[in-house]
Amino acid sequence: MANKTLSLWALALSTSCSALSAQDAPLSAIEWLDTTPTVTLEIGLPATEPAVSQGVATPAIDVSTLDQEGRDSVGLLPSSVTGLPATLWSNSNAAHLSDLVTDQRPDVLPAMQALLYTLLLAESNAPMDAGTANELLNARVDKLVEMGALEQAAALLERAGPDTPQLFSRWFDVTLLMGQEDAACERLGSAPHLAPGYGARIFCIARAGDWRAAALTLDTAKALSLISEEMDALLLRFLDPELFEGEPLLVAASDPTPLKFRLYEAIGESQTTSALPRSYAHADLRETAGWKAQLDAAERLARTSALHENRLLGIYTERRPAASGMIWDRVSALQAFDHAVTERDAMAVAETLPSAWAAMQQVHLEVPFARLFGASLLTLPLQGVTARLARDIALLSGDYERAAHAGPRDFLAGLALGMPPRLPQDRTHRAIADAWHGAGVPQELSAMLARGQLGEAILRAMSLMDDGAAGDLGALTEALATFRAVGLEDTARRAALQVALLDTRG
Repeated sequence: MANKTLSLWALALSTSCSALSAQDAPLSAIEWLDTTPTVTLEIGLPATEPAVSQGVATPAIDVSTLDQEGRDSVGLLPSSVTGLPATLWSNSNAAHLSDLVTDQRPDVLPAMQALLYTLLLAESNAPMDAGTANELLNARVDKLVEMGALEQAAALLERAGPDTPQLFSRWFDVTLLMGQEDAACERLGSAPHLAPGYGARIFCIARAGDWRAAALTLDTAKALSLISEEMDALLLRFLDPELFEGEPLLVAASDPTPLKFRLYEAIGESQTTSALPRSYAHADLRETAGWKAQLDAAERLARTSALHENRLLGIYTERRPAASGMIWDRVSALQAFDHAVTERDAMAVAETLPSAWAAMQQVHLEVPFARLFGASLLTLPLQGVTARLARDIALLSGDYERAAHAGPRDFLAGLALGMPPRLPQDRTHRAIADAWHGAGVPQELSAMLARGQLGEAILRAMSLMDDGAAGDLGALTEALATFRAVGLEDTARRAALQVALLDTRG
């Protein structure tokens, strides 16, 4: 492969990552890393000199306690996995980095999502002014939660050690969203001073079986105005539901929290997750949820790569749809195509591929679809328009270089091989090609790289890429040129192919 990178998404994290120390074995592979392309950096190599290593050497790191230095350096993926240097954040301001992470959109190009996951999970030295506020770590965790990547967020917090109020509050919320209330309350029971409010303390006291103590604590908190009216009403119904039989249902407030969500669920007034932030969709992946709710949640999470495409396919094919229209037509189209591919029936594939592809376009799941079926499509004897469509789909998969040899020698094939034509007629294609034919890194980003602010420069280039995908062709060229300049060739090609092949302006 042209990017000469290590395979990041073949790795996984052990569920006991909180117990791992610096002396432990490397992280083992887990499913939720399987969709991220890898990155590598070759900064400083002359243009004519090939890459000479399988990664970037990690400089010696001074060891100090977390309490002294904070937790911003904590990550799940070491430099030997990501190819990113340990100095990724070292020369930047923690607050600026936090703002840049916060500003990243979760619903961007899949190539940018993959790169963002890599940055959020990377292990590296802390920013130069990090202190003990954990600004960058908090921002990374918050972005993972926003993307719906709860397992990753929980693992990162476990590695850091959620033993400060801010970190524990985030860990508590994540465990509630994952349906792991027992683990959250068990840890809170051993460290009550970390409780993120009286609501959490009362909830956990009750779950431990001490309902009398929970009621007394609630009375005290209410008398001292330490708890909101909504939380008081929720906890009262949670502690003694019989008192409220026949009472009208509560109306959920506009500011949901994981604790409120679980309390509404506990009193039999579950909230619809479609109107809540993406992270709440995990509740609908449970077996107790209806199939349509599972489908909606799976599609929503797959759009940010927070749900592996194999899990998405499993939910799509779990049973036969008993209705038609809307999502059921999408399920039927996908099932028919999946069956045709499984049977390696080229004629059936040709008949079902257009409908399945159109169905995936409706919900912006083209890239997960390509990851699932791109390689298989390249092995089938397809012809004509179907063969061209299959080639284009495969270009969106990890087999994009192989796909380039399976169809016409056009602009897309050249791009996949890192050699796009110099002057294509299409304006978007020309903006892409310019990044491979002399376009330089913007001055602001070039200055950052000169100062060693690599992570900050990559995050800013990702924002430029977002603008470029929305139609700013100048930003598109600058973003791609920057990725290539810092050695992210694979990321640049994937992103460019996605812009060229997908409707990225919606």
